[in-house]
Amino acid sequence: MSVTTPQTQAQQTESGLLSTRPVWLVGILATLAGAVVTEAFALVARAAGVPMEAASPGATEAAEIPVGGFFGGVLFWSVAGIVLAVVLARWAKQPARTFTVTTVALTALSLAGPAVAPHTATSTQIVLAASHVVAAAVVVPLLARRLSHVRR
Repeated sequence: MSVTTPQTQAQQTESGLLSTRPVWLVGILATLAGAVVTEAFALVARAAGVPMEAASPGATEAAEIPVGGFFGGVLFWSVAGIVLAVVLARWAKQPARTFTVTTVALTALSLAGPAVAPHTATSTQIVLAASHVVAAAVVVPLLARRLSHVRR
């Protein structure tokens, strides 16, 4: 007779939930979680007095980042991550590893955007860059864990 502790039950449930759901569904759920956490992070930054105004390259002035803007940004950009995960689940030899390496590299590359944002306060640039890391820290591990259950 085996003894099941609450910790092992939680691990079995987590593993079972991730391993039995389609990759696209785990991607959507991970994206929603990442979007909520990232928007909460941005709301805390707003409450701390960080100006939420940023400009794109070539812009003459900064525009306000609306409440919900971080949430929407995570939704928008995570679509590419979900597509990547689905493609890797189907054709990659090591989908979890390939996904993790690719998304970590893309996240690092994404930090260049806030760093060069013209007409944007340094505190805002820091929050923007950190928000990329926050979103990736939620979305990437969940999808990578699901991809680790892909069997060839």
